[in-house]
Amino acid sequence: MTQRPGRLGIGIIGAGHVGPVLGAALAGAGHAIVGISAISQASRDRAEAILPFVPILTVPEIVERSELVIIAVPDTQLESLIAGLAAAGTWQAGQLVLHTSARFGTNVLAPAQAGGAIPLAIHPAMSFTGTSIDIARLADSWFAVTAPTPVLPIAQALVVEMGGEPVIVAEADRSRYAEAVDTATAFATSIVEQATGLLAGIGIDRPGAVIAPLVRSAMENALARTSPDRLDLSLLGDLPGRDTREAADDFDE
Repeated sequence: MTQRPGRLGIGIIGAGHVGPVLGAALAGAGHAIVGISAISQASRDRAEAILPFVPILTVPEIVERSELVIIAVPDTQLESLIAGLAAAGTWQAGQLVLHTSARFGTNVLAPAQAGGAIPLAIHPAMSFTGTSIDIARLADSWFAVTAPTPVLPIAQALVVEMGGEPVIVAEADRSRYAEAVDTATAFATSIVEQATGLLAGIGIDRPGAVIAPLVRSAMENALARTSPDRLDLSLLGDLPGRDTREAADDFDE
């Protein structure tokens, strides 16, 4: 396929649940996926299923060949990975570097930026299965975007190309944004598990199917009482948090 003007060569570091899906969405927008890193057999199988014919490369090879590098690894690995590549002189001037962590903004990319790279922080606010189902779900999702003002339109454009809606989150607010995401995920999971467990305990078959319409309508009613147009981080101060490491499966290689 001939690459259209303005399209990027994209490399993906991390073949967990998130990286291959974002890569497939951007490939659908006409960008070229030049390679993906994958360590475990499960991650290699996932990469091959979602991004067939995309070569599995080493991390340095991906950085060397890409105009846009997507880093989709666990939070615990992010800082050391970026710093290690900077120490090796791998980052390139003018290269776009995007990470998908909810908790971090662009400050974590400072070592890459010192090497001339352009930092972007984009987090899709959805729960991933690591299958092609997620590609369609991106169309209903919001993405937290943090970037220096001159390149903010680039980050927003990438989100739109993936089918999502960008919402700007300031660098100082990323930790509270992550707290909101963790809280919503933990709450939804625990409530559904508790409710279906109670129904199963009284002998109801397919408790998930029985409770699904109620859960969906209750969530929709609760969400309708909030403003759909504005993410007010000041409302999150008293919410209990969840360790972001519990979501590491989304990024695990």
